[in-house]
This record gives sequence, C-alpha cells and structure tokens, in this order.
Amino acid sequence: MRYYEQRYPEVDELVMVQVRQIAEMGAYVKLLEYDNIEGMILLSELSRRRIRSIQKLIRVGRNEVVVVLRVDKEKGYIDLSKRRVSPEDITKCEERYMKSKTVASIMRHVASKVPSVNGEEGHEEDIPDETLGGGASEEARLEQLYEEIAWPLGRKYGHPYDAFKLALTEPDVVFSSLPSPPQPAVLSVLVSTIARRLTPQPIKLRADIELTCYTPAGIDAIKKALRAGEAQSNEAVPIKAKLVAPPLYVLSTNATDKYAAVDRLERAIESIQSTIEDQGGSLVVKMKPKAVSETEEQDLAQLMAKAGAENAEVSGDEDEEEAL
Repeated sequence: MRYYEQRYPEVDELVMVQVRQIAEMGAYVKLLEYDNIEGMILLSELSRRRIRSIQKLIRVGRNEVVVVLRVDKEKGYIDLSKRRVSPEDITKCEERYMKSKTVASIMRHVASKVPSVNGEEGHEEDIPDETLGGGASEEARLEQLYEEIAWPLGRKYGHPYDAFKLALTEPDVVFSSLPSPPQPAVLSVLVSTIARRLTPQPIKLRADIELTCYTPAGIDAIKKALRAGEAQSNEAVPIKAKLVAPPLYVLSTNATDKYAAVDRLERAIESIQSTIEDQGGSLVVKMKPKAVSETEEQDLAQLMAKAGAENAEVSGDEDEEEAL
C-alpha cells in the first residue's frame, strides 16, 4: 500500500527505504512509503568518503533515509542517494514516516473491520456495499478508504496524522470537511480506532536523589524539603516523594507529556535542594528525571521491600534487647 496520493516520489524528496540486495553497482531497495516499488542507491551515492567496505555503510534489511535523484515513471527506474542526506533530513523523514505508518495502521484496521460490520454482526444496512467496495479485497477497501478519507485530509491538514490528532477533540470539524463524509458505521470504527491509537498514554517518570541533613533540624528539614518538592506538582504532573532507604529517595510521577514531566521533576529537585541547603543539608542527584520501564519499577519496589524488611528486623532486635 502506498501512503501518499502520488504513485511515485518527486525529485529531491526524502523517502524511507529498506535495503533488499547489495550489488556491484550499488544497493537495490524498496520504497516503504510507495507500495514497496524498487529503487537503487548507486555506489557513488552511498557516501561522501571513499568506500572501503560497502557492508559497513549499508546492510540488507536495514531501513535508510535517502533522497530521490531521478524518477523514470515509464521504465520504473528510481535513482536514490544516501550521501546527500543530512542528519536534519533523517530526523524530518523519520518523523513523517512514523506518522504515515501510524495512519496506515489505523486505516488498515478500519478496512479489516468493514466485512464484520457489513455481515457478521448483522449491520448490513449501516454500510452499503457500494460505499465500501462490496466484496472487494481488503487491499482494495484500504485504497478506497485512503482515497475518500486519508488523502483528502492530507491535502487540507498537511498530513492525515495531523487531521486525526485534531479529530480526537473535534471530529465533526475534521470529517465534515471531506468532499464525501464517511458512512456513519465507517466513521464510528474510524473515530474509535483513532481514539485508541492516538490518545496519549500516561508514562512513568522518576528521579533518584540522596538527601542528608546532619544539623539539629535533621529529619524535620528533610521532610520540609520533600514537601517543597511535591509542591511543584500540578494537575497534569502530580509528584510524589518516597523513601527507599536513607539517604536515598525517589521522586515519581505519571504523565502524558514526557517533557512537561521532566521539567516539573527538575523544578522539584531545585526546590528540594534550595530548602535542604537552607537547613544545612545537601542533595545529590543519583538519577536525573527520565521515563522508566516496568522492570525498573519492579526493581525499585523490590529494593524498597528489602529495605523495609531490614528495618523491621532491626526494630525487632531492639525490642528483644529491651525485653532482656
């Protein structure tokens, strides 16, 4: 399936390709955004430097960002260059490619649901056969959905992905702008799929700090400093401070905006540091704010449980000594 309305890329366009074969003349690739049509990166266009080992520059199966040099639509020849691509070009192309892949995933899911909505679930009347291509293959239905929905939205909003993001909050505005609005049942599947795939999911972020204060203020100073850190919370980024084992503490949050969460955690650390230093204590950052995996969270939970058990053992020993 091609992601864009035009069947071939334009000269000077950045495209994402996958390397299929390495030959004497260069590398044969498939254009991932254009229905896997074949192109070639000429040997002279692989690198600005002298090529000592082509395998170190390019490998079969790997995705590469390249720029289009020539397109012969009649013969089907597409010449590409890797050496003329800048790091900024790579970032720009990768972002567009990921957007296009997400749109393709959404559209393919909707196309796969067309038969079930038509027949299996007994809602034939909701989506007329002629609207969805009747008994056409899923690929044909997918292309029809692109023609009727994705590509028109791309012309209006710059990219169908941007239109879908807007549709999370303003679906009527987005889909009423189409030349031919989708049938209600198709629209229902599309809207629910967009909501499921594009609604930001909360991520866990954490920062680890060591906090000490050996002045008479001691524990009270540490509590005051941690409360100052938690005060940097807001509705979108709630921050919680927890003791792991003295002097190690963690600041954690769940948020949908990673950058906003990192910023808030950094502010919390600054507030804690300022407060504890006013009381004669100190703070050391052991791990800067970052998103953490489930495995890292489990490791932390085990560490806290171990510390809790050790504290309990110490308390028990003290009780026994007192009894003696």
